Amino acid sequence: MPTADHARRRRIWRKTIRYAVLIVAAAVVLFPVYITVVDALLSPQQITHRPPFLYPPSPHWSSFATAFSQGNLGVYLRNSAIMTLAIVAFELVTSVLAAYAFVFLRFPGRKVLFFVTLATLMVPGEATIIPNYQTINTFGLLNTFPALILPFVASGIGIFLFRQAFMGFPSEVRDAASLDGCGHLKFLFRIVVPINRPVIGAFGLFAFLGAWNQYLWPLVVTQSNSVRTVQIGLRQLSGVSFSQFDVLFAGTVIAAAPIAILLVLFQRQLVAGLTAGAVKG
Repeated sequence: MPTADHARRRRIWRKTIRYAVLIVAAAVVLFPVYITVVDALLSPQQITHRPPFLYPPSPHWSSFATAFSQGNLGVYLRNSAIMTLAIVAFELVTSVLAAYAFVFLRFPGRKVLFFVTLATLMVPGEATIIPNYQTINTFGLLNTFPALILPFVASGIGIFLFRQAFMGFPSEVRDAASLDGCGHLKFLFRIVVPINRPVIGAFGLFAFLGAWNQYLWPLVVTQSNSVRTVQIGLRQLSGVSFSQFDVLFAGTVIAAAPIAILLVLFQRQLVAGLTAGAVKG
């Protein structure tokens, strides 16, 4: 029979192996990001040097200023921020309201409508580009911010996730709130939403990532730099000459910075939201 000391050593070894695997996995994932940051701080000649530099001997910070000035990234970042924040706000509001209706309201065709909502998840986004483009063109909204935002004001996956989270809410609480004269909107925003903040926050982060990284749709519906997004700006930077490769890497770092900051700041909320979503429903 193993002693307590032997069992403790086994636990230590298991934890050591687990952390070693996690460290190796993190290094594999983060190494390309680190090299991109290093290349942004190197000169074009140093970027192609062999063996490659693993750290900048003398950082060239001017490439970031050049990316903003010549690459027009300041305007692109502003446009992406406007588009992304609007999409996230719309998706959160519409998904929360629709999920609440599917869980707490009783109306004819509720199940059919929910299955139709789920069916939209099986339609690839590329299949909707032409119909959406024709609709936007019909309303004369091409090359405007509404063209970037309107096709994404609702999210099928958001409705599904929030419905699953709301289904774990005790029905007795809703009945008690109704007896106290609490209406649907008051019950939703004062009780249901605060309790499910981790799930809502996690979906908001995913919605932000999806909207920020959009490339094809903004490319289709915009023609001028005044409304084009940062992903299109990076594509234009990729056509620079060899002497400006450092500017391309600098632009990539600038475009990825908001995502990295959000992941660092809200990693706990993201994990809590995913865990809550997995347990409920």
